[in-house]
Amino acid sequence: MGGEKLVACMLVTVLSLTLMRSVYGQHMPEEPCSVQILVPGLKGEPGEKGEKGAPGRPGKVGPPGEQGPPGVKGQKGSTGSYGKMGPAGLKGIKGDMGDPGPKGPNGEPGVPCECAPLRKMIGEMDIQVAQLTNELKFIKNAVAGIKETDSKVYLLVKEEKRYRDAEVFCQGRGGHLAMPKDTAANRAIAGYVTAAGLSRVYIGINDLEREGHFVYVERSPMTTFSKWREGEPNNAYDDEDCVEMVSSGEWIDVACHLTMYFVCEFDKDAV
Repeated sequence: MGGEKLVACMLVTVLSLTLMRSVYGQHMPEEPCSVQILVPGLKGEPGEKGEKGAPGRPGKVGPPGEQGPPGVKGQKGSTGSYGKMGPAGLKGIKGDMGDPGPKGPNGEPGVPCECAPLRKMIGEMDIQVAQLTNELKFIKNAVAGIKETDSKVYLLVKEEKRYRDAEVFCQGRGGHLAMPKDTAANRAIAGYVTAAGLSRVYIGINDLEREGHFVYVERSPMTTFSKWREGEPNNAYDDEDCVEMVSSGEWIDVACHLTMYFVCEFDKDAV
């Protein structure tokens, strides 16, 4: 800005002097311009480096960088803690009776008394109670439901027994294990088992007396009807002499020591 004023002042002075000389024809004394001319000096020596200033304000956040390459897979971690215990499984089939345990020590001698008649009476009462208990169980099963055909009455007994014990149970009540001798009887028993939500029951067929020669439990021959599942009977492990019926109505030979529910059969005329 100072340079522009200096140039203007010099132009005005030159013009004024020229006009005055031309008008008056006289030499006019030159007057200096009121604006001072400042001439910059020579460049000085560089000064000493100043102290480090205060840090400036943080700049704007830059754009995100490109995704880097995948890292190296880490080592396998240690085994975690055990999870919660799962729900209990279904009840398994009752196992065989174990061997008898060792004989216990002798008890203290009893008090002498004339107890023979009393013991006899108590023994007879125990027998009667056991008989009544069995009859009550039988009645409960009967009340729970029976299945009938034209000539037979079938009772599903929901007590797990071995084959021989199941037959003894049925005989004690005037019947046998169920013996399906035709399609109608077999279908009736299978429907009974299915309606009860069971998968298998003992029926009155076996080859206990002669291997491979199956007969009904009252020893009558099987000549007119059978309902073996494909591949049965197979006498697996050389230990399958009794027969079960599954809910589909098919027959399978099984070991006689297994315990399961069973179906008793009674003649309708005898009930």
